[in-house]
Amino acid sequence: MFLDLLDRTLELPSKSKVVTQRYLDFLTHQYQLSHNGMHGIEHWLRVLINGRLIAAQSGADIEVVEHFSLLHDVQRQDEYRDIQHGNRAADFAASLLGDWIHLNSTQMYQLTEACRYHSMGRLSKDVTIQSCWDADRLDLGRVGEKPNPTYLGNKAARDPEFIKSALHRSKNRFVNYQFLE
Repeated sequence: MFLDLLDRTLELPSKSKVVTQRYLDFLTHQYQLSHNGMHGIEHWLRVLINGRLIAAQSGADIEVVEHFSLLHDVQRQDEYRDIQHGNRAADFAASLLGDWIHLNSTQMYQLTEACRYHSMGRLSKDVTIQSCWDADRLDLGRVGEKPNPTYLGNKAARDPEFIKSALHRSKNRFVNYQFLE
């Protein structure tokens, strides 16, 4: 249902090999918090949109970015203060290798590092890891914060127009987009 909406309403630079309805359904069953909460499914999909757009310009590994988008908050146990959720997400991602995740060792390292440290405010020289973090940080409008370019590492993510469109997207629910019927 969400993927149909995502594909119908947005022209994204890549067709996903990673994101399937089955995978999304599996992950939503793992998520213990409200699917409509600030770290829920709509957040994952906005991070996915941001990540695809950034990866198209940065050259980041799109498979890693897409897995990150769906996994980075899936192990949260609290909406507000859960400092171990990144570690749990990285461990969970590693446990899915070979079943839901088919990445090589370099890609798996990037995915687990991106998950583990995504909420630490770091910058990375690895374009794929940084693209993951930028995609997540660009969705801060959902909690009333404007993304700070100081914490965005990719040129595309720091672009004022990109930040403006991500901020707009982060404050809206998918069902409220004006181009939906």
